Amino acid sequence: MIFFDSHAHLDDEKFDEDRVHLIKSLKEAEISKCVSAGYSLEASQRAINLSKQYDFIYATCGISPNDIPQTAHELWKDIAQIEKMVEENHTEKKKIVVAIGEIGLDYYWEKDEERRNLQKNAFVEQIKLANKVELPIVIHTRDAIMDTIEILKEHEVKHKGVFHCCPQNRELIKEALKLGFYISFAGPITFKNSKNAEEMINLIPNDRILIETDSPYLAPEPVRGTRNDPRNVKYVANKIAVSKGLSIEEVSKMTFENACRIFRIE
Repeated sequence: MIFFDSHAHLDDEKFDEDRVHLIKSLKEAEISKCVSAGYSLEASQRAINLSKQYDFIYATCGISPNDIPQTAHELWKDIAQIEKMVEENHTEKKKIVVAIGEIGLDYYWEKDEERRNLQKNAFVEQIKLANKVELPIVIHTRDAIMDTIEILKEHEVKHKGVFHCCPQNRELIKEALKLGFYISFAGPITFKNSKNAEEMINLIPNDRILIETDSPYLAPEPVRGTRNDPRNVKYVANKIAVSKGLSIEEVSKMTFENACRIFRIE
C-alpha cells in the first residue's frame, strides 16, 4: 500500500528533536507522499525548505486566518511575499509548492468584527493569488462556515482545492462538493465522540476524499493524546474503509490518486 498524507506540519517545533529520523521512517511505513502545510511566512518557507530536501514532501504557502498581521498594509506585504515564494519555487522540474494555503476563516477565537473582516480580505486576496499562479487552495474553516461558502461562491477558485480537516457539517460538505472542492478528513473522524462521522464520510464520492493527519495535532484513535505524525494517517484511512465498506488497500489507492490529482503531482 501507499499513503498520501495530504496535510501535515512537519516544520512544527514538536518535531525538532527527531524530524530527520521521523521523515526517514515514513517511506518504510508506506507514507510515500506528504504535504507540509504553510500557515505564515515563516512556516511557508520552512515547508519549502523541507520539500527541497526530500523529494516526496511538497509544500503549501499561505497566511492562515490565525496568522494574519494586525493591519491591512502588513497583510498585503505578507501576501506579496507569499507570491514571491511561490514564483521562485513552482517549477515543472520539481513541484515544490502545490497549493496556496492554508487559508480561510476562523472565528473561534476572533470575536472582533474588524479583525474578522481582515480575515475575509486575506482569504479573498489569496484566492486571487491562487488564480494568478494557477494553483488550488487549501481551506481552513472553523465557526465560519456560512461566510466561507459565501466567499467561495462570490470569488471563483479556478483550480478548486481542499477543505482540510473538514468540519463534520452536512451543509458545508454538500456545498463544498457542489463547488468542486475535495474533502480531507483527519483524526477527529476516528474519535469515539464523533457520532456523525460515518454519515459525513458517506456523503463524499470516492473520487473527492482525501486523508491527512494535521500532525503534530489531532492524533487519531487509538493513539489519541500523543504527538501525531504522518504514519498515523492509516488510522484515518481505516475509518473511511470501514464506513464505506471498502478495504484499506482501496482507500489508500483512491485517496493517493485523489491527492495527486488535486495537487497535480505526477
